[in-house]
Amino acid sequence: MRTLVLLTLLAALVLLALGYESHESMESHELSPFINRRNANTFISPQQRWHAKAQERIRERNKPPYEINREACDDYKLCERYAMVYGYNAAYNRYFRKRRGAK
Repeated sequence: MRTLVLLTLLAALVLLALGYESHESMESHELSPFINRRNANTFISPQQRWHAKAQERIRERNKPPYEINREACDDYKLCERYAMVYGYNAAYNRYFRKRRGAK
């Protein structure tokens, strides 16, 4: 009898915990996940957008040599496949560096 009372209380607590619907869960049904086009880009100011573009231009200008080699290798399928096995440095040397003795 005692275990029956304990199981009943436990079941009641589980029902209360799972059945309770808070105000926060109701708010999610009211809002649409989409916003209109006019408000889509308003969270980034034009100054921040300009700064991000300037930083990207600086990064493009100051790329390290291995990144330039990797991009060259990515554009050529055979080099890219070779790079998957032996690495980008070996693939670039095989396909793009002048061979010894060649002029």
